[in-house]
Amino acid sequence: MRRRAAQAHINKINGDTTMSLKDKVPTLVDTAAQADIHAWRARESWRVFEIMAEFVEAAERLQPIQPAVSIFGSARTPQEHPYYKLTEQVARLLSDAGFSVISGGGPGIMEAANKGAFFGKSPSVGLNIQLPHEQSGNPYQDVSQSFRHFFARKVMFVKHATAYVVMPGGFGTLDELTEALTLIQTGKSRRIPIILVGSAFWGGMVDWFRNVLVTEKMIGPADMDLVQLIDDPKEIVDAIFKYYETRGFEMSPAEREMQFSL
Repeated sequence: MRRRAAQAHINKINGDTTMSLKDKVPTLVDTAAQADIHAWRARESWRVFEIMAEFVEAAERLQPIQPAVSIFGSARTPQEHPYYKLTEQVARLLSDAGFSVISGGGPGIMEAANKGAFFGKSPSVGLNIQLPHEQSGNPYQDVSQSFRHFFARKVMFVKHATAYVVMPGGFGTLDELTEALTLIQTGKSRRIPIILVGSAFWGGMVDWFRNVLVTEKMIGPADMDLVQLIDDPKEIVDAIFKYYETRGFEMSPAEREMQFSL
């Protein structure tokens, strides 16, 4: 019954219940419903220009913010939580060491990252996302950039990051982490340090990577080198400097070209 009802709905939308194999794209019936669909499709086409505007504005504002470290983590972490205080400490050390700190601009870990950098020597950058719930801007941003689209925001996190520092978090944090790992693994983005902070939190996932993904040949053993587990704030800063000590922070011409493929 449910399938027949769904098929009837599709037929009503398409306006054609008999369709030859050569005519898989139906001729739409000019009804009020179809007028609404046409209007929606027109808006969808024009949305491309809105997306372009987000990319252009963000790229121009973030270009001078170098070198920079992106910090991710849960929006739900309260200010009194040890993760919040640890994030604030890490961000302050990075800022005082000369790194701009890029975070999500919202509450929780994002606020802690922006706060630590805000009171440091280097800029605190918030890439804010417009959401129907949960996200609200924090007051610790020297540079604040707003996005409507997650994918445009994610590109900016990767494009302008010298390193990733990943604090404990939920689905959004995992999304940012796996996005970076995928881009680097596939050669779509330059290699940067990806540091997971919190051995107790991330250790089980890293063990699963090694014991399941590598064993099942879903990833290669060398892919495990893409992530580091570090708990001490000073060691995090030292690890980033160590990675760049023989090559410097400037991107090579090949890396700059690679960033256009993000």
